[in-house]
Amino acid sequence: MAAAADLTPTSYIQHHLQNLTASVGEGSFMTLHVDTLVSSLAMGLLITFLFWAGTRRATAGVPGKWQAFVEIMLEFVDRQARDTYHGSSKLVTPIAITLFFWILMMNMLKFIPADFFAIPLSWIGVEYWKPVPTADVNATLGLSISVFFLMLFFALRSKGLGGFTKEFLTAPFGKWMMPFNLILNIVEWLSKPISLAMRLFGNMFGGEIVFLLIWVLGGASLLGLIGGALFGFGWMIFHILVIPLQAFIFMMLSIVYLSLSEDSH
Repeated sequence: MAAAADLTPTSYIQHHLQNLTASVGEGSFMTLHVDTLVSSLAMGLLITFLFWAGTRRATAGVPGKWQAFVEIMLEFVDRQARDTYHGSSKLVTPIAITLFFWILMMNMLKFIPADFFAIPLSWIGVEYWKPVPTADVNATLGLSISVFFLMLFFALRSKGLGGFTKEFLTAPFGKWMMPFNLILNIVEWLSKPISLAMRLFGNMFGGEIVFLLIWVLGGASLLGLIGGALFGFGWMIFHILVIPLQAFIFMMLSIVYLSLSEDSH
């Protein structure tokens, strides 16, 4: 990382919004965002370990504090999935649990100031590190595309290839309006994963910029330090609500889309 004295407020923010990348093969046709991949994988493994630790010694009697917390959280997600999804698949609750808690853990990295990652990594030669995976549109698109393929799987499993194709071409205006049905259904199906991805990305990326602006304010002067501390505390309190809310919205919309994909029109 460049020396703090060499960074202007603009370059500081731009630096922290830059991903650590690695090209696959020759040229830049396929570029991996290494920080996004590592952070998302680490958060997935961490939440898996935490849940495993809470359930590996589960008892039918009085549970421990962590076991009780894990059970409450899992029951909450399971209840939301059962109330929203009207089909017969048993995959919906595991999908909902995976989406909610994985996204929640990735979002929670926002509570850690970016320099807590950037400065130690700069000591070993890593110049860029964007710690919040959901502030990278590639991560949110990856999640939403996975939901899109699950929607296709649920629709084909419920209706069969013939039924799905017939409905895609004839609903909602009937077989005589097939071109309009096709255009409308393509737009509808594609808009769902795109809106899922952009909603989560927009909220996380916007919040990241505001946090960086607050850190810049805090380094301006003593008055800026006091103002940055106050604004930072207030913004963090606000994000205590935003971070789980965005994970919850992504999970709930995914369940709704999976349920709709099985409904007949």
